Amino acid sequence: MKVLLCPLGDPGYLYPALAVGRELRRRSHDVRVLTGTGGAPAVAAAGLDASVTADATALSVSHWTVRGEAQYAEVAAEARRSRPDVLLTSVLCHGALVAAEAAGVPVVVLGLAAHLWPYRDGPEAPDARSRTWRLTETLKHHAAVRDAAGLAPRPGRAPDAPLLGDAFLLRGHPLLEVSGAELPPSVRHVGPCWWEPDAPPEAAPPEPLPDDRPLAYVHLGRTFGGGSLWPRLNAAFTGGTHRGVVELGRSAPAEADPGADLVVGRRPWMGPLLARAEVVLTNATSAPVLGALLYGHPLLVAPNGSEQQVLAAACLRAGVARRLPEPDAGDGALRAAVTAAAGDAALRARAAEVGGLLADGKSEARAADAVETAAR
Repeated sequence: MKVLLCPLGDPGYLYPALAVGRELRRRSHDVRVLTGTGGAPAVAAAGLDASVTADATALSVSHWTVRGEAQYAEVAAEARRSRPDVLLTSVLCHGALVAAEAAGVPVVVLGLAAHLWPYRDGPEAPDARSRTWRLTETLKHHAAVRDAAGLAPRPGRAPDAPLLGDAFLLRGHPLLEVSGAELPPSVRHVGPCWWEPDAPPEAAPPEPLPDDRPLAYVHLGRTFGGGSLWPRLNAAFTGGTHRGVVELGRSAPAEADPGADLVVGRRPWMGPLLARAEVVLTNATSAPVLGALLYGHPLLVAPNGSEQQVLAAACLRAGVARRLPEPDAGDGALRAAVTAAAGDAALRARAAEVGGLLADGKSEARAADAVETAAR
């Protein structure tokens, strides 16, 4: 079977797809990864074959709302070259969905840690209105790509069907969904699909960290027009009990105060830091949340927009997180929040319990099963 992986190229999307690709390769399938130049080293580290896009930003999640046509062009061209039996792509990668539809090739979508759109049945979600709005806006972008590709309308399907492909795989656990809510039939949980490139032997970010203070791993997401975490980080890690190691991810440049006990950088891995940390502070995007739980760490969440609100609420409901106080709570409250979350035995036990459920799910195998089934 020929499989074309065409995920978004940022680590939070690319790495889970590579985890599935590695399992499919282990099963002797022919796996090729369409990626930008920035993703090529990770593809090589995963032991998979890459086709590099001509358009460097076509598969960038930062441009997902405006680069759908470029995604379509790149994926369609690669599909004509490699003639895959099935595609695996990322949520929000509309160009890949449309290219698969145009070519008549089944497509599996690798989603985030929690479902972003309305549930199919069951009790109404507390955030039902924002879920409906998010679905409506996402469908607009998808429809624009379909129109540009010249595809005729497909009436009579469920509203979210164009986004779900032949199978839609969530990387979290049912405990992160609203209790009693029913997912659409094609949506299922597979688990984290966790993989990342090996860290350098010293795992130094960017220099060896002293062992004189416990670590808090901080992973920043986009602000979506909301407030920056930096004022709260500077307060929480000045004169506090923990040293903060900050991953900038796709966020804006650092604004660390000179006196704050913060080490800042951009790294293609987080595992060694998670292994050393006691608590994880995040805007609540999938990769740091899943990483924290797999390592059994409690979370401090401070969401802004989009996925962050959904996943932060999920973590709070599941009992694995506390909310980081707002800036007006005062510097002392922010410092105390880090100490309290790290030292909360019940919170840590619940995080370890949920993390154990995620780790036991054999996620790459379940995702690979879904790809094989879709291709039949």
